[in-house]
Amino acid sequence: MTRTLFRNGTVWTGTGTTAAALTTRDGRIEAIGAQALATPADEIVDLRGGLLMPAFGDGHCHPDHAGFEAAGPLIRGCGSVEEIVEEVRRYAAEHPEADWIIGASYDATLAPGGMFDARWLDAAVPDRPVVLRAWDYHTVWCNTEAMRRAGVDAATPDPPRGTFARRADGEPLGMMFEWDAVDAVLGAAPARTTEDLVRALRLATEAYAQAGVTWIQDAWVEHRSVEGYLEAARRGLLATRVNLGLRADPARWRDQLTEFAADREAVRALGDDRLTANTVKFFVDGILENRTASLLAPYSDDPCTRGMPIWPYEELLAAFAAVDAMGLQAHLHAIGDAGVRTALDAVEHVTRVNGPRDRRPVIAHVQVLQERDLPRFAELGVVANLQPLWARTDAAMTELTIPRIGPERAGRQYLIGSLLAAGVRVAFGSDWPVTDHRPLSGLPVAVTRENAEREPAGGWLPGERITLDAALSAYTAAVAYQAFAERERGVLAPGMAADLVWLDGDIRAMDPHDIARRSAVLGTWMAGTRTFPPPDRSHDI
Repeated sequence: MTRTLFRNGTVWTGTGTTAAALTTRDGRIEAIGAQALATPADEIVDLRGGLLMPAFGDGHCHPDHAGFEAAGPLIRGCGSVEEIVEEVRRYAAEHPEADWIIGASYDATLAPGGMFDARWLDAAVPDRPVVLRAWDYHTVWCNTEAMRRAGVDAATPDPPRGTFARRADGEPLGMMFEWDAVDAVLGAAPARTTEDLVRALRLATEAYAQAGVTWIQDAWVEHRSVEGYLEAARRGLLATRVNLGLRADPARWRDQLTEFAADREAVRALGDDRLTANTVKFFVDGILENRTASLLAPYSDDPCTRGMPIWPYEELLAAFAAVDAMGLQAHLHAIGDAGVRTALDAVEHVTRVNGPRDRRPVIAHVQVLQERDLPRFAELGVVANLQPLWARTDAAMTELTIPRIGPERAGRQYLIGSLLAAGVRVAFGSDWPVTDHRPLSGLPVAVTRENAEREPAGGWLPGERITLDAALSAYTAAVAYQAFAERERGVLAPGMAADLVWLDGDIRAMDPHDIARRSAVLGTWMAGTRTFPPPDRSHDI
């Protein structure tokens, strides 16, 4: 058994103390401080004045989407509609074998009101279907050929859980909002293969290891994707631990219960602690930018709608109760204030009908939160999973979100500080690829509530700023708690798993804005095994 000594830097334990050294042995932390320095070591890691701390976690992300997105067309960095169209044209020319061109994620603020026209894509690729997801992954923009193959035309009615944007004459514009409308087009495309998914998961988990992350919650897993995860784990290609959040479908959740049980058993039978399937994902509502998030009062720029609840209320309660009775954790997407209240109501219902247990339900995003619902998180034992990078003013916020909900509700967004003050477990996630997966990018926003240009001065909703130590804990100890793993990881103490990240400097002494720009991950260890820099595994796939 190799004993590794980390020295010549600062060890931040996450328990309110620091030390000068740490040793690991057999995948676990053996000693900290003077005892570590006094123990003979087989291997020494010179921290070179840097910071060693618990590895980060990501409590809400979509690694398969991120991996697929990296394959192209590469539209995320495009700064105009013209750049997107040109990138699609380039990709189509380089991939004549692709029957369908599917990509993500375009910036919805590049067109007025976030409305994009099929004819813009027709100009680049008229003869093959093109389908592009917006960065929110709740919206797609496609060309005319994609709609033709999917059978979507002026006579196609809006589905129960979705909307087709239309021109004045009733013809579809080329934009689909939410589940059934999005699936109407993407469902006509060829399915991704298991090998495609394995490649995507390898790319995504290696990117996480490079960011100092050792555990992630995949918050949207379809039954057909589980085999891809199993195969990636069998080949040793998962560079992080992953917990699968199996998506509950309002249209068929009763039939899914046997699938959930089978998927959980298949993952357990693998016997690899890098992969678990302990969670079921519920989408309670949509998003504010396309007016599908569920609000208590009408949208400010469209008084005819309060959004689109994804589930009939009684069906949500019944499905949640059934999943909870199986011992599975619930992970609920809730954006609007009505969506958040519905999610809390569902937790309260399940607690009442199924009785007390350590269930740790997660409500993710919690974008708009009314005052009366804030204390219910702690009362019901709910973990609030928030994305700190969203808690700033950017084009999406100023051009789409605030006009949709108005100034009063805009001031009740991402109440991270208030939730922590109310005793709520707040864990951080990225929602990658919606936003940057790197915790070093999210930390400055949680602390300052300012954008990269340091605006607005003093922070947007400055009362919701939190300390750097609190933000670090939200990325470490709180994510471990969300994963039922607080006795294994999240802090540094003897006997805990040696999940570590080595940063090139002590970010606690830096201007918070410099954390994202001037600090770097130099090493990541998962249970004592170094995952970044990665081993050469080019022969594995």
